[in-house]
Amino acid sequence: MADEMIVKELDQVVVRFSGDSGDGMQLAGNIFSNVSATVGNDISTFPDYPADIRAPQGSLTGVSGFQVHIGAGKVFTPGDKCDVLVAMNAAALKTQYKFAKPTACIIIDTDCFQKSDLDKAAFKTDNPIEEMGIKQDVIAAPISQMVKDCLADTGMDNKSMLKCRNMFALGLVCWLFNRDLAIAENFLREKFAKKPQIAEANIKVIHAGYDYGHNTHASVEHTYKVETKSKVPGKYMDISGNKATAYGLIAAAEKAGLRLFLGSYPITPATDILHELSKHKSLGVTTVQCEDEISGCATAVGASFAGALAVTSTSGPGVCLKSEAMNLAVITELPLVVVNVQRGGPSTGLPTKSEQTDLLQALFGRNGESPMPVIAAASPTHCFDAAYDACKMALEHMTPVVLLTDGFVANGSGAWKLPDLANYPAINPPYVTPEMKDHYAPYQRNPETGVRYWALPGQEGYMHILGGLEKDSETGAISTDPENHHLMCRLRAEKVAKIPVPDVKVQGCVEDADLLIVGFGGTYGHLYSAMEEMNRSGKKVALAHFVHLNPLPQNTADVLKKYKKVVVAEQSLGQFAGYLRMKVDGFVPYQFNEVKGQPFVVSELVDAFTEILNK
Repeated sequence: MADEMIVKELDQVVVRFSGDSGDGMQLAGNIFSNVSATVGNDISTFPDYPADIRAPQGSLTGVSGFQVHIGAGKVFTPGDKCDVLVAMNAAALKTQYKFAKPTACIIIDTDCFQKSDLDKAAFKTDNPIEEMGIKQDVIAAPISQMVKDCLADTGMDNKSMLKCRNMFALGLVCWLFNRDLAIAENFLREKFAKKPQIAEANIKVIHAGYDYGHNTHASVEHTYKVETKSKVPGKYMDISGNKATAYGLIAAAEKAGLRLFLGSYPITPATDILHELSKHKSLGVTTVQCEDEISGCATAVGASFAGALAVTSTSGPGVCLKSEAMNLAVITELPLVVVNVQRGGPSTGLPTKSEQTDLLQALFGRNGESPMPVIAAASPTHCFDAAYDACKMALEHMTPVVLLTDGFVANGSGAWKLPDLANYPAINPPYVTPEMKDHYAPYQRNPETGVRYWALPGQEGYMHILGGLEKDSETGAISTDPENHHLMCRLRAEKVAKIPVPDVKVQGCVEDADLLIVGFGGTYGHLYSAMEEMNRSGKKVALAHFVHLNPLPQNTADVLKKYKKVVVAEQSLGQFAGYLRMKVDGFVPYQFNEVKGQPFVVSELVDAFTEILNK
C-alpha cells in the first residue's frame, strides 16, 4: 500500500464525537476545536450531554456527544449533520447515527460492540451495521485493545488505560484531517500539568491513533484538509460562551476601575462562569459560592451598595428564587448584572438542554412595576461583548440588567480573536459631585437621563439610606404617599426606556425581501444560515436579529412593518412574538416555534420559511 494518500481540500466539515458520559467525548471535541481554531479555522461547537450524573455504562440514556463544525471561512452553526461520526460504543452508534450525513465516515471501537454492549443498546442481531442499514464507510478498529497495548509498559491499571480511548479516536480524526498533533500535546500538558504521567499517556495514545490511520489508511480513500482562506491577523482562541461571559465581566470591571464581585450558586448550565471567575483573584475578582440562589443575588446587591461591579449568575429556576433580591436592586436603583443561562423548563425540566423560554420571566417576572433592561447574547464569542454591554448599562444607568444566554451558546464555542480593550467604550458611573456634599439625597437625578447619582457608603457628606420600602423622590425618606409612589414608578420606567441602544440591523435582501426573519439571542447562526441558503436559491429573504430586548431599538416598528411577510422564529411557544405584538401596534407575524431542547436545524428552517413564502 502506498505511504501517501490523496488529500482532498474541503471548505468545511462537521465532526461528532459520541460515547458514554465517562468516555471523554467533551474533552476530545474541545481539543479538536482548539487545534482547528489555532490554525485559523472558524469553528462552532455543540456539546450535547445527558443530565444523568452517571448513567449506567453502555446505556442509551447515557450517551454524550460533542459536535464541532470547522470551516475555511465563517461558520455560523455546529452543522445540522456530521461528515464524521465517532461512536465509541454500541449505544452511541444507535442514538447518534441519525446525526450522520448519508456520505459520512463512521468510526467505531469494535471492542465495545460485544454481545453485552449490543444487548444494552437494544440491538436484536449481532451485526448492528447491517441491522441499522448503514451504507457509509465504517472504520471499525479494536480501539480499546490497541490503547491497552500502547500503554502496557506504563504501569497504569486497566481502568486508567481505558480512560485514554478518547485520545486514540481523536488521533485518528487528526490524521483524517491532517492536523498537527503538537497543538494537542500542548493542550494536554497544560490540562494535566499536575499529573504529567497522565498527560504523557494521553499524548502517547493520540499518536497511536494518528499512526494507526497513517499506517493502515483505515479503509478510506482520501484524507482531508480545511485551509483557512482569509486570516485576520491577531491572537485567537477557542472560547466557550460561559468563559467569554466571564472575560467580558472582568473587562468591564477593569474599564470602570471597579472590583468585580460574583455572588452565585451552582446550577447547570451556568456554573462555569463561577468556576472561571474564581480563578482570577489576581485581577481583583471576588467570588462567593453562596448557600442558595437567594443569598447569591442578595450578596451581589450588598456588594453593589458598597461600590463594586456586582454580578449574579444562574439559570431559569434560580431566577425564580432571585426575583425578590432583583426587585430590591430595582427599587434601590443599584447596578447589578443578572446572567441567566437559559435551559429547558419548567421546573428542573431539561437541565442540560437549551431553550429561550425565560424571556417573559426576564422582562416581567417580578412583583410590581419593575422594569429592567434585557440583553441577549447571539453566539459564544458574542457573550464577551454582551457581558461588557450589560455591565456598562447597569453602571451608567444605575439599574439591574438581565443578560440572557442559553445552554447552546454557553457550552458551545467559537474561534475568538482576542480584543483590544482600548477600543471598547469607557464606562462612567454617575458618581456624586463635590457640589452635592452635605446636600445629597439618594434619588436626586440627572435631568436628561433620569439616572440617580451614586454615593458610596463612607463618603463624608453623602450619608443616605436605601431599602425595599418606597422612598420620597426628593428627600429619600420612607414614603407611602400615593402621588409619590406613582411618580417613582414612572421615573424608574422612564429611566430604563431612555437607555440608548443601537438600531436593529437588517441583513440579506434589505430593500426588497419578500420575507423578513426575526429572532433574538442564540438562534442567530441558524437563522442567518437559513437566510443565506434561501438567498442562494433565488428567494428574497432578510434577517433582523435582536440583541437588545428592553428597551427595544428605536427602529423596531419601522423594520417590522416594512416587509410583506414577517416570521418570528424562537425556541419557545411564542414569547418573543407576543412581546413584539404588544410593543408594535398592528404587528401580526407568522411564527416558527420549537421547544425541543436542541438547536434549530437549518434545513427545517428553510422548509418552514419557504412554505410561508409560498402562501
